[in-house]
Amino acid sequence: MSFMAPLLLLLGIFDTLLITTESQIGVCYGLLGNNLPTPAQVISLYNSRNIKRMRLYDPNQAVLQALSGSNIEVMIGVPNSDLQYVAASRDNAFDWVWKNVASYPNIKFRYIAVGNEVKPSDGYLAPLVHPALTNINEVVAFYGLKDQIKVSTAVDTTMIGVDYPPSQGAFRDDVRWYTDPIIGFLNAVNAPLLVNVYPYFSYSGNPSAISLAYATFTSPGTVVQDGANAYQNLFDAMVDVMYSALEKTGGSSLEIVISETGWPSDGAFGATFDNARTYYTNMVAHAPWGTPKRPGKAIETYLFAMFDENNKEPQLEKNFGVFYPNQQAKYNLNFNSIQKGYETI
Repeated sequence: MSFMAPLLLLLGIFDTLLITTESQIGVCYGLLGNNLPTPAQVISLYNSRNIKRMRLYDPNQAVLQALSGSNIEVMIGVPNSDLQYVAASRDNAFDWVWKNVASYPNIKFRYIAVGNEVKPSDGYLAPLVHPALTNINEVVAFYGLKDQIKVSTAVDTTMIGVDYPPSQGAFRDDVRWYTDPIIGFLNAVNAPLLVNVYPYFSYSGNPSAISLAYATFTSPGTVVQDGANAYQNLFDAMVDVMYSALEKTGGSSLEIVISETGWPSDGAFGATFDNARTYYTNMVAHAPWGTPKRPGKAIETYLFAMFDENNKEPQLEKNFGVFYPNQQAKYNLNFNSIQKGYETI
């Protein structure tokens, strides 16, 4: 008998495959600093560091001009200050999309984020989000871009009412009037929900209950067992809480894109260089592998932020950059590398 026969038998028993997956890492480009590089320098830095995706919070024309032809995929924001304008009429939405999207055919727009962290308790802004989403999406469809550009809104995790265990995640009852129409819209247009996820704030707000290791992906083993799902880090738990909340409100088919996540290196409790380096390094490494509820599904993630921004307040908000304003890397991050591992099937 050939020596290959037992080898093939062993392979059949273990049925283990080498799998490769690519990170889905972008970086948020904020402009609230008086010492930042020029847009052209920033685009060059993205390209030189293999950062393939950018979140841009508002349609800064100098940045858009620098992005033209760059091959960087862009999430562009309709800032909260523009919500009233684009929600008021389809004509206004046409104007916004023409000036900031359609006039730049050489930019790879991936998402339009209509509003950022609008609170349901905000009686002025919150009612504007759904009509603004609808108007912007109709214009995107008119231009024949609906398969290329997905329209969504960026939310935070404060709308969650039940957050433990992750399988029981649910939105607060008092925000359902706000979230349900958004979920219905996203279902109809096949767009993901954009979610800003910050384990740092959960940890710093309750360090007696949440360990630093759990918040920074360094726990040696399972911290939370939730049925068949084992959670070794807080990020996965927070994302799966949101998935559970979506499942309970008609959004079980929706994907989540992490539109912001980060850790400050100074300025508040737990905000240290080492903690931030650990979080960002492990976040980049973890993104390709999904969460317990969505194993093997790479998590499209945008790190916050590209640079320390000295015009922000309070102090810790100045220290989220993964680069210094002089373009030197703050941490040795390996953006968008191919990750390899083994999976038994």
